[in-house]
Amino acid sequence: MCGRYALIAPPEAVRLAFGYPESPNFPPRYNIAPTQPVPVVVARDGQRHFVLMRWGFLPGWVKDMKDFPLVINVRSETVREKPSFRAAFTRRRCLMPADGFYEWHRMGKDSSAYLFRRPDCAPFAFAAIWETWQSADGSELDTVALLNSHANGLMSAIHERCPVLVQPKDADRWLDPETSAAEAAKMLQPPGDDELEMIRISSLVNKVANDCADVQVPWSQAKTAPQAAPGLPAAPVVKRKAATAASGTDQGSLF
Repeated sequence: MCGRYALIAPPEAVRLAFGYPESPNFPPRYNIAPTQPVPVVVARDGQRHFVLMRWGFLPGWVKDMKDFPLVINVRSETVREKPSFRAAFTRRRCLMPADGFYEWHRMGKDSSAYLFRRPDCAPFAFAAIWETWQSADGSELDTVALLNSHANGLMSAIHERCPVLVQPKDADRWLDPETSAAEAAKMLQPPGDDELEMIRISSLVNKVANDCADVQVPWSQAKTAPQAAPGLPAAPVVKRKAATAASGTDQGSLF
């Protein structure tokens, strides 16, 4: 299950990758966490649009968000069956732009953190569903959750689940509400083993307040490296282009 992710590419690069007309200006985010506002791409009137939503799905029938568990991941195997998600999967599918996500390998009381990203560090899209929730006072909140599947061969070394990534060739069909739930379900596959790389990182990512470039420094280069989980591959060192590696702790007003 994916509980943290990153989007550090420049806004214009994300806009070009996802093809929406808006020009939002947002800072690099190295440690995006549940309940925070997150970028989402939806389809309206046949066109893609950039919106912000709360990462934490709330079905429309929920009266008080405090009475409903925080849902940030939905199992792809049952999303068409569960009443809480069925309608959203049928009519409100979306994309969550990202260029990295994190997972932990737990060994008893100890855990090691790993970054997963494309070898070329380009943005990709989580498959996701969204819903507009209305509170008792009439205010509305758009909420979103990503979909996961069984782990691919790469991720299975540390976790049994893996986020579903929507391939660029499938994005329009995924977003189109006219695409049937049965057809959309065929796209719910884990990424190929060569689609992502796995990089061991330090425990800095464990704290939400650590939203800076240091979070993604390989474990072997970190100033304080936690004990590594045994039997896992050494982390490759991949340098990101300077244009996408700018760091900053001031997150700006958008987030």
